[in-house]
Amino acid sequence: MIDIPNNKQLILFDGVCNLCNSSVLYVIKRDKKDKFVFAPLQSDVGEEIIKKFNINTVNTDSILLYNPKKDRLTYKSTAALLVAKDLGFPTCILSIFLIVPTFIRNWIYNYIAKNRYKWYGKKESCMIPTLELKSKFIA
Repeated sequence: MIDIPNNKQLILFDGVCNLCNSSVLYVIKRDKKDKFVFAPLQSDVGEEIIKKFNINTVNTDSILLYNPKKDRLTYKSTAALLVAKDLGFPTCILSIFLIVPTFIRNWIYNYIAKNRYKWYGKKESCMIPTLELKSKFIA
């Protein structure tokens, strides 16, 4: 059973991707409303969400945003822009791109995702959060 604190949304990310890890740290720093918790896709929680929503990880190599209140999962550009929407100014301005058709947004997202290891590198294992960040992660 996925145990997510009340009024939080879960961001699942590629725990070995340097770009993804940097993005998580970016969100944590700007999450003034304390709306998000995190877990790597490779974690038990990640695997549970992937099974629950029957996600094909070959086709969806992506950030996933799980909203437990609505029992809804969003992914790729939509997830990223919904996260940005809750981060305050100026990051929240990026949510205007939600008006762009999903297939266009995801084409750009997929291009970056496909090249992220080449451009930003990859870790041998998932990021281990520091003690001060540990409360933001779900095991």
